[in-house]
Amino acid sequence: MRRLLTPGWLAGHALVLASVAAFLALGWWQAGRAAEGNTLSWAYTFEWPLFAVFVIVMWVREMRLTLRGARADEPAPAVEPRERPVITRRVSPATAATDDADDPQLAAYNEYLAWLNEHPEARPGDYPAKELR
Repeated sequence: MRRLLTPGWLAGHALVLASVAAFLALGWWQAGRAAEGNTLSWAYTFEWPLFAVFVIVMWVREMRLTLRGARADEPAPAVEPRERPVITRRVSPATAATDDADDPQLAAYNEYLAWLNEHPEARPGDYPAKELR
């Protein structure tokens, strides 16, 4: 329960209270306008309190998830990394050569993509870049 009394949570509690108060006040204001004859305000009269209920439900959900979370004295469960799928697209060299002949930037970009395809574990920053224009 003490986890919900940290400065971040206290700011969140204050924000939720302010939001709920504002939504209920807006609903009351729309009820006054609806009573004066504005028929569209009838929808807003019921909509604003629904927003307030939604904020309360989501805040309670967040608090419950935090309280159910891993305790400070328990180790976090080990998560095994998943293997990334390798997506490849084969392009015939003849087609690639004709497409790249007209545009040197396109040729350089395709060369970069081919290098990334040949080195699936590498990051884009590992590319041995030639001088870029």
